[in-house]
Amino acid sequence: MNFASLPSVDVAAVPSDGLVLDVREDDEWAAGHVEGALHVPMSDFVARFGEVTEAVAEGRKAYVMCRVGGRSAQVTQYLVQQGVDAVNVDGGMLAWDGAGRPMVTENGTAAFVL
Repeated sequence: MNFASLPSVDVAAVPSDGLVLDVREDDEWAAGHVEGALHVPMSDFVARFGEVTEAVAEGRKAYVMCRVGGRSAQVTQYLVQQGVDAVNVDGGMLAWDGAGRPMVTENGTAAFVL
């Protein structure tokens, strides 16, 4: 699969009010995620595609993220093929954390990238 033409951005380019679409699995999400992100695991993605199209319906761009960028690249490619304005976030949550961008958990424990 060639991702050379895939639209992508650096974590620094993700606006604080941007729609982050996290495609990691539940255990990864629970360890730490971007506050306000939409969590749709890649394994559930096709079944829950309607949630994604509903979230981007307001003309928003989806910033797709996983742990390092592989799964999110696949999802971004799928979204773009469906006509959704989506970009892959280079480096994923590891880059997000490395850049010092804020992360949260559901239970208030210290967030980390699993």
